Amino acid sequence: MADPVKIALLGCGTVGSSVVQLLHEQAADLTARVGAPLELAGIAVRRPGRERPDLPVDPKLFTADALGLVKRDDVDVVIEVVGGIEPARTWLLEALGAGKSVVTANKALLAEDGAVLHDAAAQSGADLFYEASVAGAIPLLRPLRESLHGDRVTRVTGIVNGTTNFILSAMDATGQSFTEALEEATALGYAEADPTADVEGFDAAAKAAILASLAFHTRVTAADVHREGITDVTATDVASAKAMGCVIKLLCIASRVDDAVSVRVHPAMIPRTHPLAGVVDAFNAVYVEAEAAGQLMFYGRGAGGAPTASAVLGDLVAVARNRLTGSRAAKESAYADLRVRPIGEEITRYHVCLDVADRAGVLASVAGVFARHGVSIATVNQAGRGDAAVLVIVTHRAPDAALAATVAELRSLDAVKAVASVLRVEGDQP
Repeated sequence: MADPVKIALLGCGTVGSSVVQLLHEQAADLTARVGAPLELAGIAVRRPGRERPDLPVDPKLFTADALGLVKRDDVDVVIEVVGGIEPARTWLLEALGAGKSVVTANKALLAEDGAVLHDAAAQSGADLFYEASVAGAIPLLRPLRESLHGDRVTRVTGIVNGTTNFILSAMDATGQSFTEALEEATALGYAEADPTADVEGFDAAAKAAILASLAFHTRVTAADVHREGITDVTATDVASAKAMGCVIKLLCIASRVDDAVSVRVHPAMIPRTHPLAGVVDAFNAVYVEAEAAGQLMFYGRGAGGAPTASAVLGDLVAVARNRLTGSRAAKESAYADLRVRPIGEEITRYHVCLDVADRAGVLASVAGVFARHGVSIATVNQAGRGDAAVLVIVTHRAPDAALAATVAELRSLDAVKAVASVLRVEGDQP
C-alpha cells in the first residue's frame, strides 16, 4: 500500500463538514479506489477552538492559519470550500505554485480568476479540479471537459441556481408574489439571509462563465456574462406565461454562433414542453446541445452539503490517483479564443406588457414603434380596464438591441402609462 495522500481542507462549514464525514464513512472504499489512504493533514477554520462533537476528527487538526497549512511540506492536495475571492485566491496560488493539486468549489474565484489559476497549475504541473463549483453533485463539468471533447458543443442552457428555481416554481404553483415566495424559501433554508447573489443572478452568472469556458474552449469571466435577476418578475408575469403555455425560469444560456460566443443569465419564458420546464423546487438541470451527440440533459441536486461534498470527493479521488501514478489531468483548453459578443447581438424574442390609455389609435402608435425598429409582432392581446388597458405583445425573433430600443421608445409614448414588464421568450413558440 502506498503512503497516505495528505489533504489540507480549507473551510469546514456545511460543505467542509460533509467532506470530513464522507472521508470518514467511506475511508475503506476511497483507499481501494485511490490505491492509498486519504488522510487529513489539517483543517483551516476561523475558530479552531470551537467544539465540533459531530465531526469524527482529532480537534488538534483544526487551525486558523490556512496559509501555513497550505505551505506544509507534508500536504499533497488542497481542498478549498471557503468561497470568495480573497484570501482563497492567495491560498490556491500558493498551493499550485508549490505543485500541490487543488480541488475547489469556488465558482466566484474561478469565474473571475480562473485563467490565473489554470496558468499556475500549468506552470507547476499540478491538477486543478472544480466539479463542485457548478450544479453540486451533478456530473457536468467533466463530461464537458472530457466526454464531449471530440464533439462541438453549440449551446448550453441551464437552471443552475436552486434558490431562484424554488422561488419561481412556488410562484408558478401557487400564484404567490416574488416577496412571498422568497419569504418561504428563506424559512425553508433555501435562501440566505442576504439572497442578493442568488436573486440578482450573480451566482448563476459565475457558473455560466465556467460552463461557457469549458464548452467553447474560450476564457470567459463573470464580467463577460449579461446578467439580470428575478426581483422584477411578478405574479402577473407568471400568469401571463401560463396563458401562453410557458413557465418562467432563471436561465443561464451559453451559445456559439460562428466565431463568437454569447453568455447570458436572465429570467425567460420557456414552453412547458421544454425539458427544463419540469425542473422544480431547488433542483438544477443543464441541457447541452452538441453537433454529433445531439441533446443531453444533466439533472439533480445542485447544492447542499452532501451533494457538493460528493463532487469534491470525486475530484479528490482523481487528483490523488494522478499523484500516485505520476500523471496529471489535461490542461485547460482555451485554444478557440472566441469573441464574446454583447447581448445586443443576440437574436431573441420579447414578451412585453404595457399599461396604456384605452382610446382609439393607441394600438397603431404602439405597433408603429415596433415597426420603426424592425421588430415584427407575433401576437397582441388587449384587455380593457376602465379608461386604461393592458397590452401584451409577443415579438418574433429580432436582435436584442432592436428589442431594447423598442422598449425604450415605448416608455416615452404619451399613450403608454407604464411598461409593466419585459421578459425574453426562449424555445420554440408554444
